[in-house]
Amino acid sequence: GTYAFDLAASARGMRLNRFLIGLGHAEKRAAYKADAEAAMAAAGLSETERELLRRLDWLGLVKLGASFFTLEKLARCHGVPNPAMCAQMRGETLPQFLQTRRVPGAM
Repeated sequence: GTYAFDLAASARGMRLNRFLIGLGHAEKRAAYKADAEAAMAAAGLSETERELLRRLDWLGLVKLGASFFTLEKLARCHGVPNPAMCAQMRGETLPQFLQTRRVPGAM
């Protein structure tokens, strides 16, 4: 399961990535947190993109063309740390994922 972020993925995810990059700006992040549906509509996101965002379906978003670096912006809005996002992408719990990371004292 490696999903290359190549030219095709970049083109496919352009609108979505632009929306996610915007979450790095305080005013756009505040608007998203206040009314995610309105923010997604204003960005012209498709229903598929919106549903994946609603579910925080990290792997689905990657398959659609989202860059991992833009997903981090979304994760921060929801208080999701990178290891939890990666665990979900692998179909694991956070403790299961951390056990594969060679981190002393990991769950």
